[in-house]
Amino acid sequence: MRKIFSKKSTKEKRKILRDSITESENLLWCRIRNRQIMNLKFRRQHGIGEYIADFYCPEIKLVIEIDGVRHFTDEGRDYDRIRTKFMDCLEIRTLRFSNSEITNDIEKVLKKIKAEILNLTLITSPY
Repeated sequence: MRKIFSKKSTKEKRKILRDSITESENLLWCRIRNRQIMNLKFRRQHGIGEYIADFYCPEIKLVIEIDGVRHFTDEGRDYDRIRTKFMDCLEIRTLRFSNSEITNDIEKVLKKIKAEILNLTLITSPY
């Protein structure tokens, strides 16, 4: 079986990204780390295939991406579409937020994340 998570080929890049956290990433990370959001564990700069997720919760298969300006170019949108399709094939849900959404209204972002968590836990619940 092929290894999908935290591959050696992405190890150095993941370390670089962890060491150079953006303001928006730091703002969100301070609010979701240490099981602060619905008692779920999120990992930062987690490798999934050849991609690196800003934040990943393996318990409910949720990726949270924070998009900077490069994501709003044609090339960036195409890359994100391919990446999301890859995550979808693994049954991993991707939530995307812009830097400005995080910095301007973190509470609204947290509400959206909680709503998605509730939605995912309802979908995966055996009841």
